[in-house]
Amino acid sequence: LMQLNKFTDYALRILMYVSQPKDIPYTIAEIAQDLHVSKNHLMKIVHFMGKQNWLITTRGKGGGINLNPKALELKLGHMVRILQGENQIVECNTPPCVLRNHCGLKGLLDQALEQFYLHLDQYTLAQVLKTAPSSKYTTLSPIQMINL
Repeated sequence: LMQLNKFTDYALRILMYVSQPKDIPYTIAEIAQDLHVSKNHLMKIVHFMGKQNWLITTRGKGGGINLNPKALELKLGHMVRILQGENQIVECNTPPCVLRNHCGLKGLLDQALEQFYLHLDQYTLAQVLKTAPSSKYTTLSPIQMINL
């Protein structure tokens, strides 16, 4: 089963959360409370996404976190690939698998993973955010696939 790591899962939730219109910037404290994620973990993820230029972070009084509007146009597959890092579905070398010389499974799984990313690349972050009458956002199918 292909599963997103917690870092990716929380990062996508944060991106969707801070995409909701608000007069003042979001804070780590409020996001942590509403998403039930530790502040420490959240800071690492927000820092990473700030470095990717997906979030705009400002320190000090009146500072906080805002979504970089340019992030709305990014392809989901691209974002998930960056968030997931170099994680592989199967690792054949650590420890070395005795079957690896006569096995085609890894190649098939790598191709399946690539298809997963290509499918997500059909959508942008903006496309998985849908404005509801209450001005809250709900998710469309691509995000529901990953059980948020």
